[in-house]
Amino acid sequence: MSVQYPRERATAGEKPGNEPEEVKLQNASKQIVQNAILQAVRQVSQESQHREERISDSQGRIQLGVGELTKKHEKK
Repeated sequence: MSVQYPRERATAGEKPGNEPEEVKLQNASKQIVQNAILQAVRQVSQESQHREERISDSQGRIQLGVGELTKKHEKK
């Protein structure tokens, strides 16, 4: 009586024992995901920086406006 072990299932178009190709695909997939994450992080960082610059500009204009109002009141 011989013991049979379950064979690894090959997906469609894949031959058993084709690990090197599978490893290449897995590595390529990981690299694509890493690149996408890095790109998303850079984009969020840039958007945050632009938002902070706009807020800073707006606050500068408000402070300038307040300074002008103060000068007008001092002249009276």
